[in-house]
Amino acid sequence: MIVMSMQTVQQMLHSPTLNTVLMVEEAIKGSDKSVLTVAELKKLLPRQVNHNTLIQILEYLEESNKIAVSIKGITWIHNRNATLLAAATHGLEL
Repeated sequence: MIVMSMQTVQQMLHSPTLNTVLMVEEAIKGSDKSVLTVAELKKLLPRQVNHNTLIQILEYLEESNKIAVSIKGITWIHNRNATLLAAATHGLEL
């Protein structure tokens, strides 16, 4: 017998779409501010997103090391620059 919590069942019934996740990513990356609050992020989004869905997306982005969430807000930290990656992996430690 499988026992699931009510929260797990609700998450299985509704998950953010890929388009919504990409929309949130682009809004954070394209922001002029370096740190955004959730309220500021909601204003930047072209479409309205349910608060619980947005929180779920932010948790995913944080777990995948694309954003950092702190007391001050949300910051985009993911960088695909190959030169920066090489410098970080092969650079000298000071």
